[in-house]
Amino acid sequence: MVVPLSKLHCLLKRAQMLLLCLGIAYLMAGSILLLQRSTIRAAQPNPPSLPPLLSLVAPPAALGTAGMGMRARSRWAVVQAVSSGGVKASRTWPGSRGLGVQHLHRRWFHSLLPESPEQKVPLHRSSRHKGTYMGCFLHNASDRALGGTMLYDLRKMTSSLCQDTCSESGYQFAGLEYGAECHCGNRISSPQAPEEDCSLVCRGERGSPCGGVGRLSIYKVEEQLPGHRKFRNVHHRGCFKLTNSTVGAFPIHSVQPNLTTQSCIETCTDKELPLAVFKRPHCFCTWTSSLFNINQQADKQQCADSGALNRTATSGSMAPPESGHYQVYHTPVLDSRCKERMFLPQRSSSLVALSSFPGAGNTWVRHLIELVTGYYTGSFYFDGSLYNRGFKGEKDYWKSGRSICVKTHESGQKEIEMFDSAILLIRNPYRSLIAEFNRKCAGHLGHATEAQWDSKEWPEFVSSYAPWWASHALSWLKFGQRLLVVHYEELQRALFPQLRLVAAFLNVSITEERLLCAQSNQDGHFKRPGAQRPSFDPFTPDMRRMIDSFILTVDQALQSRNFSGLPQEYLPR
Repeated sequence: MVVPLSKLHCLLKRAQMLLLCLGIAYLMAGSILLLQRSTIRAAQPNPPSLPPLLSLVAPPAALGTAGMGMRARSRWAVVQAVSSGGVKASRTWPGSRGLGVQHLHRRWFHSLLPESPEQKVPLHRSSRHKGTYMGCFLHNASDRALGGTMLYDLRKMTSSLCQDTCSESGYQFAGLEYGAECHCGNRISSPQAPEEDCSLVCRGERGSPCGGVGRLSIYKVEEQLPGHRKFRNVHHRGCFKLTNSTVGAFPIHSVQPNLTTQSCIETCTDKELPLAVFKRPHCFCTWTSSLFNINQQADKQQCADSGALNRTATSGSMAPPESGHYQVYHTPVLDSRCKERMFLPQRSSSLVALSSFPGAGNTWVRHLIELVTGYYTGSFYFDGSLYNRGFKGEKDYWKSGRSICVKTHESGQKEIEMFDSAILLIRNPYRSLIAEFNRKCAGHLGHATEAQWDSKEWPEFVSSYAPWWASHALSWLKFGQRLLVVHYEELQRALFPQLRLVAAFLNVSITEERLLCAQSNQDGHFKRPGAQRPSFDPFTPDMRRMIDSFILTVDQALQSRNFSGLPQEYLPR
């Protein structure tokens, strides 16, 4: 009995030793493989398929405050376009770290997996995509291919989405970078690069070239006949009296005997200028300036009368008159001064909330605040889709003190008292409920279907969310320490006065140019298009009675705190 046990004991010892040796051999093999890969990369510091080192900036120079170290997940790998077409750079990655650090940094920023064979695209381009493929172009600190607007969609970017966005914004070229970034412009301003440099695919469309690191896959968008191009974000600025010396200083002047509003806007959009100023047959293009202050507007009838006189006058003289009234329109081109955004130069010890009931337009107001102040807004939550669309404060810790204000929908006393002050955004509850139901069913920019409106989900939603609309406002009025009440509808009607109130509350000085920039791009890419509604009234009489009672309660609470009551359109008739 003793002998078999002894043999079994020896066998187990040998098995343990064998497993130990196998484990050591496995670890050694892995280490050798990693060393081999590192050696290969070190021997090839700049392979032909990769770009030269790109200056991926940390916060702009103004943000270089003490104690602000680099976090594990980068939020600052953004190339900031400026009007000169260059880059606002401060801290760059050390050259000795080379391209490997650059790739790693971009992957952190975009949350992308390392490159793999299935992420590459063949060099032979497919002809099924819309538009005309122009090639692969440099797009880095020294050579920026396209200088227009930029769009992020890190999950669903496609060549068609990018081209549609650029076309609707008035641009002729669309460029895709690193599989998720879309750049627009009306001219290509950098040298062409080897096609193999643009080997990454779009995140939302396999097989479609989407640039590389510091490389753009550029398409010329589908051309439309003159007068048939459809632009978004075109706004009538007003009628202004201008002297000949003033308009003569504008950078672009063209004479078009058959000038129309559309043709002048197209001319200025093609020149990448944000303002179209015209008086038949003269079309001028220029930047936003205090010349077009809303307080200096003339009567619209004067522009109409001036236009009629121009049509009856002889066309012998092509020089503009000594002075006259001109129509002014904002083109879809985003003024370069609106593009520059950053975190606060110094961490603020005071937390400001941007509080609203869901569906009250918080995202739209954040967009306006960022445009007019130039600072990122933060969030109590993290919404990946908003981060992907340009709200870089989404990933920043809400208590960091680096954001101008912080989005929140919370309404508990504890959460409210965490903030030192708050902008309380209130919207008509009927519109808020519809907007939030659309968001829950179809995302930030979608609409609920007829079937969803007709389902049992809608009455359940109203019965739970309508009381929340009231309790949210009442709680902030009761526990909020310092409040500015902003009504969504008032912001729509009087954009400039309301934005000035918001900026003053945030203790930020703003320029007239910034206000004009905000007006010209007030919708951005973050506002639900149209006012699509169900074919029937979704609110039953019982729902209306309940909601109307909440409206009256909130109205009385506002007045008791010495705020103006709710707009008359809210109140039941």
